Amino acid sequence: MRFHIDHARIAFAIAAAAACALTGCSFRSKPPEQVVVNGDAARGKAAIDKFGCGACHDIPGIRDANGMVGPPLTHWSQRRVIAGEVENTPDRLVAWIMAPQVIEPGNAMPNMGIGNGDARDIAAYLYTIR
Repeated sequence: MRFHIDHARIAFAIAAAAACALTGCSFRSKPPEQVVVNGDAARGKAAIDKFGCGACHDIPGIRDANGMVGPPLTHWSQRRVIAGEVENTPDRLVAWIMAPQVIEPGNAMPNMGIGNGDARDIAAYLYTIR
């Protein structure tokens, strides 16, 4: 039995792997640490409780935050996108928390009237969830 070796495919695979290694990409690369300017995770934890986010979301570290309406927020700091729509960056997360209907009209998360300060604090807390 003879096997055909496709040298072009092997060369392409090697080139792709080399390019990935040189640029630092990885299929399992860890997302960069996210820093929310003027955000405070301790205040964010309190704001999550104040706004009742746990009624809809399961949120690690928040007592009684075991809602089943929205997605669980486990491993938040490792997520690449918000609501499957936008890149998970501090500024975009703050915007999402303040006005999710602006980013994705018709989604299940209502605009809760969360101001910029509380949104920054909530985002800072979410980025502590590994």
